[in-house]
Amino acid sequence: MTVAFVLHRADGAPVSTAFRRAAFGTHDPFAQHREIAWEGSDSMAAGRVSFIGEIDVARFPHIETLVVVEGKLTLEAAGMATLVLGPGAGVVIGGGTALRARADSRTVFVSCAARCNEPTKSGIVPLRVDADFKPSATLPAEVLLGPAPQCRSDNVFTDKSAEYSAGTWDSTPYHRIVRPHRVNEFMYLVAGGVRFAAPDGSVQSLGTGEAIFVPQGAPIGWESRERVAKFYVTQNVQTSTERG
Repeated sequence: MTVAFVLHRADGAPVSTAFRRAAFGTHDPFAQHREIAWEGSDSMAAGRVSFIGEIDVARFPHIETLVVVEGKLTLEAAGMATLVLGPGAGVVIGGGTALRARADSRTVFVSCAARCNEPTKSGIVPLRVDADFKPSATLPAEVLLGPAPQCRSDNVFTDKSAEYSAGTWDSTPYHRIVRPHRVNEFMYLVAGGVRFAAPDGSVQSLGTGEAIFVPQGAPIGWESRERVAKFYVTQNVQTSTERG
């Protein structure tokens, strides 16, 4: 079992993750441009999109969080301010949103998408580095290999039908044992660095401007030696089967 899937390196270096060219569902507006690294039986997928052109979508067919890593993406949704996203900027697109997306030159973004048969939140919601952080739960003492961290979060999007949440999170340094990951989680680091440990002792390092996906149940540890902040997507499901 692959523990974690690196989706992007900040310096543009190739990643070891294997991507496959595939649409996420029948009506995926980015079908011709999408590469999937992981797809689960719980109707979530993580990967990247390389896009140029313009698309109009009457009803966005799923939920998608994306972070631009190259180029510029313009998003317009009815009744909402136009968003122009450059490298490091992120947004959540709610299911059912009427949307226009445009990229005048090649634009690459990493993403985490989930199907939702009955969307509970639509529109486009930006992710913010300067988030309105609020204290959030720390970790239980039995999984820590040192002092408990102080954690904060700013959850800006929740769709209950898909058990899908997105926002910004940060934490003081901490070290955690290898344990099964509790949720499907997409992470894009906006500050700091993390060392992710696997059961075999190998370590995957992630730094600012880089993205990773960890499936629910994957055994993984965490070590950070500085403040870490990330854009995140989480999905809490009963089971998670790797197909990618």
